[in-house]
Amino acid sequence: MSSARIVIGVISDTHGLLRPEAFAALRGSNYIIHAGDIGDADILSKLAEIAPVIAIRGNVDHDTWTRKIPETNVLEVGGLSIYILHNLAMLDLKPEASGFSTVIYGHTHVPKQELKNNVLYLIPAQLDRKTLKCRAAAESLFSKPETSKQPPSPLTSRRNKFLRYNPMQCPLNSR
Repeated sequence: MSSARIVIGVISDTHGLLRPEAFAALRGSNYIIHAGDIGDADILSKLAEIAPVIAIRGNVDHDTWTRKIPETNVLEVGGLSIYILHNLAMLDLKPEASGFSTVIYGHTHVPKQELKNNVLYLIPAQLDRKTLKCRAAAESLFSKPETSKQPPSPLTSRRNKFLRYNPMQCPLNSR
């Protein structure tokens, strides 16, 4: 059994732009999850310089390079099972019944963290509704050490507050 804490970096809705602040926030991650709307294959390559990347396709990911990226994915690490998709409306299973502790998604550009039926639902991206500009935000998720006396529970999350930087223009796609 490992007693090391595992850090999982989470990002979504980059739309082809990986801000230096987001990249810096993901440093130190053991894994990085990209919850779709990647926009450019170079983003995944850049993230892979930090840690292994688990990515899914979003509604703006239509280029040839995206064909090898699944629409959903699963990361099993530290005794936890994390389900990843881009649009929560497309969720076709009951995470709690399927043994998932966490569901990570994107699409809405509104950051959210919610616990339902002992499953953590998390979206790291955001959209400024007044200016209609996107901000690429990042989260750090921490799994509990396997030797922890606490019962299994969803990951804990720490929002990187310094990622409230100048937003990029972002198309609002309804595809």
